[in-house]
Amino acid sequence: MCQGAAEADGTDALIKEVRTQIGKGADVIKLYGDYYWGINNEAAPTFTLDELKKAVEVANGSGRIVAVHAVTEEGMRRATQAGVTTIEHGDYGTPEIFALMKKNNVAYCPTLSATEAIAQYHGWKKGIDPDPESVQRKKKSFTAALQSGVTICMGGDVGVFPHGDNAREMEMMVEYGMKPIDVLRSATSVNADVFQINKIVGRIKAGLYADILVVQGDPSANIDAIRAIKMVMKNGEIYVEK
Repeated sequence: MCQGAAEADGTDALIKEVRTQIGKGADVIKLYGDYYWGINNEAAPTFTLDELKKAVEVANGSGRIVAVHAVTEEGMRRATQAGVTTIEHGDYGTPEIFALMKKNNVAYCPTLSATEAIAQYHGWKKGIDPDPESVQRKKKSFTAALQSGVTICMGGDVGVFPHGDNAREMEMMVEYGMKPIDVLRSATSVNADVFQINKIVGRIKAGLYADILVVQGDPSANIDAIRAIKMVMKNGEIYVEK
């Protein structure tokens, strides 16, 4: 089979899968923009730029966005040029890549807590041992993202660490240099805007769901206060009150 025919078959298969997932009710299409399948198990791009563009075209045509897992510089570049909505992880993100993402209105979800959780599973003791290479790299990429002004979402890749401890991502975003008030915005209005659900959630506003968290203290000054929960309201109904 010639290269052109092989690429066409790959694109057709990708389009079919995107449409299949949409047909099954998916609200967001998630793609692996790179994976550890390269030489010596190094991370390498999984799709060509044209394949990614076609996936975005099909998803966007149905009113859905595309989110892309990408850790490598090239994987992030291709995803950005293809017009995806978000890039998750971005471990090897550079100032150039984040500037390109900002220019193309692609948001960044850093998943800081996932990186640290994996390091801890491998024996790293935070605050005792020196930062492993993966954590050093994450701090460097997150700093570059902050300096670029790219839109930053809040999402920790929960499941890599226990569900219910999602606040650790917000705490780490502050630890790594983000202002608490900006972290709160990322977790609420920014996420709602990026994922195009801001007509129903993301702000305390007439006409939106009354999803409200009340805490003891001021999380805009001290992010740790986000854990001091006093009340949880979902769509106007109180589920937790202390």
